[in-house]
Amino acid sequence: MEATNILITGANGQLGHEMHNVLANDQRFNAVFTDVAGDNIVMLDITDEAAVEQMVSNHSIKIIVNCAAYTAVDAAEDNEPLAARLNAYAVGILARVAKRHGARMVHISTDYVFDGQSCIPYTEEMPTCPQSAYGRTKLDGERQLLNALGDDAVILRTAWLYSPYGKNFVKTMLSLGKDKPALKVVFDQVGSPTCAHDLARAIVTVLSAEQWHGGIYHFSNEGVISWYDFTKGIHLLAGITTCDVQPCHSDEFPAKAHRPAYSVLDKTKFKTTFGVTVPYWLDSLKETLKLL
Repeated sequence: MEATNILITGANGQLGHEMHNVLANDQRFNAVFTDVAGDNIVMLDITDEAAVEQMVSNHSIKIIVNCAAYTAVDAAEDNEPLAARLNAYAVGILARVAKRHGARMVHISTDYVFDGQSCIPYTEEMPTCPQSAYGRTKLDGERQLLNALGDDAVILRTAWLYSPYGKNFVKTMLSLGKDKPALKVVFDQVGSPTCAHDLARAIVTVLSAEQWHGGIYHFSNEGVISWYDFTKGIHLLAGITTCDVQPCHSDEFPAKAHRPAYSVLDKTKFKTTFGVTVPYWLDSLKETLKLL
């Protein structure tokens, strides 16, 4: 069977790195990895419609996987136009180009499109109500994508992403745990961590399904914990015993951007549609820590 040509944006990010790992020996796909800069990738500015058009045309791309985003949540409060350029405007460009070439698209979104006030896991049908610039721009990106591509688009909303690459909560807590005798971590924000390797595998599941299933899906690891519990788990598995981690309230660490108090995503639709099981957060964390 002929391999499918796919374009992956944001190749330098956590998810982009994991997409490279997951696809390394997969003969079903010819992947073109792109970003604005970096080694061993193709340069592409996804805010330049002519450049995206040329890339998709030259490589006969059938599916675009958009892993690129402006993810500096607090900075977005002061730079919403920049966040919107990457999280919404660029998504619209990718979607329009895909439409013109008869291509499909997988796009990564976020739990921040919700208000974080639920007490039950968020399903894909629950109303969105972002409380931050980051959330607003990501929701706008979702809408632009669906308006352009409709059922030829898959949106995967995720949360609390971590990996061995780049900056993330797991690596920060490992560093602080080794350097500091004590830490305070919020216990009144709960959600489900997402191992970027598991999310990359979920994307490949979408790409390789016998039938295309367009729409919005939620994906994170299984389980529900607070940031405090997550930190305790990280330190326990890493053998860090010299740091006293104590729970605290969110208002002890004021931030520019509003953080959702409840970020648990219901993954039933993804698991049912694609016939997969999702790893438990602790099991995936163990595997990631082995690489660190």
